[in-house]
Amino acid sequence: MQIPFVDLKKQYHSIKSDIDTAIQRVIEETAFIGGTHVKQFEKAFAELYGVKYCVGCANGTDAIYIILKMLGIGQGDEVITTASSWISTSETIGQTGAKPVFVDIEPDFYTIDANKIEEKITSRTKAIIPVHLYGQVADLEALAKICEKHNLYLIEDCAQSHFSQLSGRNAGTWGIAGTLSFYPGKNLGAYGDAGAIITNDEKFAEKCRMYANHGALIKHQHYIEGINSRLDGLQAAILNAKLPHVLQWTDQRIANAAIYTELLKGIPNISLPAQRQGSRHTWHLYVIRAEKRNELATWLKERGIETAVHYPTPLPFMAPYEYQRAAREDFPIAAAYQQEILSLPMYPELSKDQMQYVADAIAAFYRQ
Repeated sequence: MQIPFVDLKKQYHSIKSDIDTAIQRVIEETAFIGGTHVKQFEKAFAELYGVKYCVGCANGTDAIYIILKMLGIGQGDEVITTASSWISTSETIGQTGAKPVFVDIEPDFYTIDANKIEEKITSRTKAIIPVHLYGQVADLEALAKICEKHNLYLIEDCAQSHFSQLSGRNAGTWGIAGTLSFYPGKNLGAYGDAGAIITNDEKFAEKCRMYANHGALIKHQHYIEGINSRLDGLQAAILNAKLPHVLQWTDQRIANAAIYTELLKGIPNISLPAQRQGSRHTWHLYVIRAEKRNELATWLKERGIETAVHYPTPLPFMAPYEYQRAAREDFPIAAAYQQEILSLPMYPELSKDQMQYVADAIAAFYRQ
């Protein structure tokens, strides 16, 4: 049996006529930049997500950068974020001229540890960016209180947490703004790079839209120097075709995660992912911790099972941040987990037979 890490082809074939029609319409209308399809997606996504404004942009990385710039964050400022994430979260902070300040992760949920944040706050701190990693929300209630207490902006990186919730409230709606990535492998994915900013603040949404469009809301009327970060019409049309299915796909991810947990729970030498109480985990990734992780990954690959590591190196230990001189004891959880975490295949179309095959292969490895 061959089990890919993500099977985008299977998803495409499940809605092939809708996707093909959407692409054809964009070509016939030559609606490649901006236009009807982008406006339709922004409106439909905002309504489904329960926010007032959705601003499409080129990718999820730009979405973070745009928010930081429009909040006036820059040289001499500090922004607190997690030690474990994709580099987009921290590199955008550095690109504004600010300094990323890293905080270790919670041992059970892999998101930023709210209990360790206040010791990192200084007079230069301007914002906190939690990452809702793997589909698991960070401790938003605690984070919101910290931001209110210290007068900081809360910016939520929701690249992996479309429609995740805490206490019935969607990720991305707790602070000034949230960011989304629609990279092809995401829970709602385009067929190329795409992203969005979500917010309930009308003036802030307008500023972000202006900055992402060369500093203009109307062509040739530039009020500030901006950047070129627009959502393509083709990607918007594809997202429009997928949007009616995303809640059902999310439910299937949740169901698949429950099946995985049932199948894997009796296997020694691995730790299964936990879920924060009162949350809705949308399972962008199903991540276990495993003894002899690299050997297990090789064993699974030999049996046709594709896995991945998200992420092999915590951010503070990467080359761009060597100037901070981070030590393993500064981030003990992130440092320990980098040799243990392993992402198993996870997507809505994954069958129970495929998950059983994965579980049997893992069990067989540890029986050797």
